[in-house]
Amino acid sequence: MLQSIGGNAFLIMTVLVFVAVVLLLEGGYMMWKSYRGPQAKKIAKRLQALSASLDKTKQSQLLKQRMLSEIPVFERILLNLPRARRLDRLILQAGLDWTVFKLLLSCLALGVAACLTMTFLLRQSMLMGVTAGIALAVLPLLYVSRKRSRRLTKIEQQLPDALDLMTRALRSGHAFSSGLQMIGDEMAEPIAGEFRIVHDEVNFGVSMQQALTNLSERIPITDLRYFVVAVLIQRDSGGNLTEVLGNLSRLIRERLKLFSKIRVLSSEGRLSAWILGIMPFALGAIMSLLNPDFMAPLWHDPIGIAIIKYMLILMVIGVLVLRKIIRIRV
Repeated sequence: MLQSIGGNAFLIMTVLVFVAVVLLLEGGYMMWKSYRGPQAKKIAKRLQALSASLDKTKQSQLLKQRMLSEIPVFERILLNLPRARRLDRLILQAGLDWTVFKLLLSCLALGVAACLTMTFLLRQSMLMGVTAGIALAVLPLLYVSRKRSRRLTKIEQQLPDALDLMTRALRSGHAFSSGLQMIGDEMAEPIAGEFRIVHDEVNFGVSMQQALTNLSERIPITDLRYFVVAVLIQRDSGGNLTEVLGNLSRLIRERLKLFSKIRVLSSEGRLSAWILGIMPFALGAIMSLLNPDFMAPLWHDPIGIAIIKYMLILMVIGVLVLRKIIRIRV
């Protein structure tokens, strides 16, 4: 009988330990989901995006204090920098989940690594090391700028469809705020997230005028600013907003069509610019591989090094001129 009681106690303890472990794992999973889960990340991203606007009203001031760094010391330092908030806005416009400190740290790390590699490993001069460090330190900024440009271009392409959806919503009897919510629910990213932010700001107590102004500040696109101006004028002076939005949507589509046609017609010039920019470096690399002795004076002789320096300066000037020629604004 004692053995039976002991066996039952051991079985009960085993079951209780198993249940405790399961509850512990479930609690850990629920805690992770509440802080790091997809829904929590989505809410945090929408709240962080609100900091890209210039709204200074008390209703939304609490939602706009986005951290520039997760380390308090660097947070205080970055708050004193005049360009830190503008850099944070560029990161948000690019749609990246970065902080200003992370971006600046990436630039510093790449720059120092390139400078040390050129100076100590490749035995180059300090000037060449500093030049290589500056060139690599700019790469994260160029990446952010590239992502920002692509995101703004995608929003610009989605804007006519969003205006058409807004027009159909207004014609069917919905309010303007309901049209904003429809764009946020039915359109694809990234324009859906921006219009959801406008709808959230209005729900938080921000005026419609300020919310639309914040939208134009977050997304510096001329066509979107036309939309904001048209809506604000209609709210002040009245008029047929559906007709205005329909005409604006048609105008944006025609402009994008003309821009695409110009890109097709200028494709030959852009290809020529790429060939002229890459050809000297490609020919230099091929000749160095096929005949290293012939190219050796360029790397070791002082005259050859001076020729390379002046050639690179002239190449940069030529690339800027070609870029100016092939960029046609519509």
